[in-house]
Amino acid sequence: MKAAVMNIIFATIIIAFFGKTASADIHFLSDEFIELVRNKAKTWTPGRNFHESVGEKYVRGLMGVHPDSHKFALPQLLKDSGESSIELPEQFDSREQWSHCPTISEIRDQGSCGSCWAFGAVEAMSDRFCIHSNGTQNFHFSADDLVSCCHTCGFGCNGGFPGAAWSYWTRKGIVSGGPYGSKQGCRPYEIAPCEHHVNGSRPACDGEHGKTPRCQHKCEDSYKVDYAKDKHYGSKAYSIGRNQQDIQEEIFKNGPVEGAFTVYEDLILYKEGVYQHVVGKALGGHAIRILGWGVEKNTPYWLIANSWNTDWGNNGYFKILRGEDHCGIESSISAGLPKLE
Repeated sequence: MKAAVMNIIFATIIIAFFGKTASADIHFLSDEFIELVRNKAKTWTPGRNFHESVGEKYVRGLMGVHPDSHKFALPQLLKDSGESSIELPEQFDSREQWSHCPTISEIRDQGSCGSCWAFGAVEAMSDRFCIHSNGTQNFHFSADDLVSCCHTCGFGCNGGFPGAAWSYWTRKGIVSGGPYGSKQGCRPYEIAPCEHHVNGSRPACDGEHGKTPRCQHKCEDSYKVDYAKDKHYGSKAYSIGRNQQDIQEEIFKNGPVEGAFTVYEDLILYKEGVYQHVVGKALGGHAIRILGWGVEKNTPYWLIANSWNTDWGNNGYFKILRGEDHCGIESSISAGLPKLE
């Protein structure tokens, strides 16, 4: 306890005398870095999400948006020339708007795998399948099927392309699959969650990342639907341009979208409030699901669901500054519409 207090005092002295340059010498999972961020962040609150022993290599491995993703961006959805803008509310939350769709309130866990590109996609696909069927059809699209079988989507657990994931949905279809160990659907997720967070019941992480599951065109034995018959498809896939109003309208009309942005070291510490990057270096590109928007203490934000389980951030969610393409959050939006039977 005494050592922790001394670390905080030391960090405060560093901040006072050296400013931002000091962050380069402080590990981003240390108490000193948390205190550095706490002194700089004005619209959000940091705290410990990952144990200090987890290490930078492991956290970087969770950033699964490959640097070449922009080369696989989908065609941009263009408005009709006569189409007028929608009058949008100040606050919007897909969980409330479509409360009859259970997947919208679900926080998944990508485990020790850089599969965020697949998770952001199948999460939004699942939401939209329910929304566009008016709640009459629920389908939990399998992250396992997408990450292992879409060979044009990138490199599985070593990173992929969100746009290519949506294109694959329209061309090849994706089967159902619940979380690890759930036995739900055709292909449940195969990579076990581990305890990279603080004070949890899961097995401790060993610092190694999971290998990409093998592509199998068959369902697990307990699921009595044929693999080919279990596939569900998208009818179209597209991107939304870097325009706040257009992104809001897309979510308002069709449901959550997949976004990708640059994660900096300070985001790893997010607990509540509206995140704005204040200190630390870039760790990589990360894909997430954008559920809505709002304003908190005069700061506009996007409401986002992450895929690092519910004990990260604010029960698995975070808010990020809206309207300024902060960390590129408005520059890489992928979406599509389901093909309903």
